[in-house]
Amino acid sequence: MTQQGKKKKRGMSEVAKREERLAIMMLLPSFVVILLIAIYPLFTVFSDSLTNKTFASDEPVQFVGLGNYVQLLSVTIAELPPVIDPATGQQKINQNGQLVYESPVSVLPREPARYKELNQFDFLDKHYVIGATEKDFIRAIFDTVLFSVITVSLETILGLGIALVVNSGFRGRGLMRATMLVPWAIPTVVSARVWEWMFTPTRAGFFNAILNAIGIGDGQTAFLREGSLQLPAIIVLDVWKTTPFMALLLLAGLQLIPGDLYEAAEVDGASAVRRFFNITLPLLRPTLAVALIFRTLDALRVFDVFQVLLSRTRYSMASFAQDQLIQYQNAGLSSAASVFIFLLILIFAIVYIRTLGVEST
Repeated sequence: MTQQGKKKKRGMSEVAKREERLAIMMLLPSFVVILLIAIYPLFTVFSDSLTNKTFASDEPVQFVGLGNYVQLLSVTIAELPPVIDPATGQQKINQNGQLVYESPVSVLPREPARYKELNQFDFLDKHYVIGATEKDFIRAIFDTVLFSVITVSLETILGLGIALVVNSGFRGRGLMRATMLVPWAIPTVVSARVWEWMFTPTRAGFFNAILNAIGIGDGQTAFLREGSLQLPAIIVLDVWKTTPFMALLLLAGLQLIPGDLYEAAEVDGASAVRRFFNITLPLLRPTLAVALIFRTLDALRVFDVFQVLLSRTRYSMASFAQDQLIQYQNAGLSSAASVFIFLLILIFAIVYIRTLGVEST
């Protein structure tokens, strides 16, 4: 390299350093704001999760380490022995011809923490009971993850279909774009109350009226009271409300794909299906990853829908954390539940990024 070239390189380096310093100075206010409104509260939640802090109380705070996490996540499995009829010395059988088993209370540990019955199951001709110290939170984890997987999957598929339709050229496309955002624009509490009326367990409810009209059911189905119907009802509501959000994100990604690629593929004789899998889906992958991360984040920390429709009869992880804080003033346990939600969201985000290869795009 000539002397002139070295000087030019050295000069460019100084310019780059000045630009870097300027960029840091301009970003510094943003970093300070993020530190105040995000990092500090997050650190506070982490630290509170390691204590027995009581909300709105002057009681002394003690360090309990991972005790709150152990209480939240402790699960055990114990075998339930069949009841022996003292009169016959044989295993007791109920009217349905099934074995009668001992009460779970008799086999689940009570020390150092009391385990409560979570579920029962059969395996290899033996009957078992699952116990948990915080059964509501364990059930909330299962319900929230299942809710997230189903809703995000349905909303992604339906949102992609809507985005593909709206992205194509047809008369009234602008009106359709505006109309499809109406469910998403309605506040969640308002839409939850509307769907609560639709789920009314009488013939005045929309769904019961429809089922009764086609001869299914007696018009008294309690969608929000029966355990097997509660989660499907919540999923239907969320898919209706949030699919437009996914469609909007994916539509933005579709509009970034050059039309020349489709024209060239069409000239080469590629079918619509092949164009979708060879052009649309690969180029939409970064947008799809962002949409999945945003939507999964919302789904895993879902609160309002569960709180409005199910109240304290069934929890999401976020509503459990809120209930522990407000109803029981257990700030330590509530903070531990919040940290668990944060870590679960982080795991999902990393999986999405690595699976969809966003880092390499």
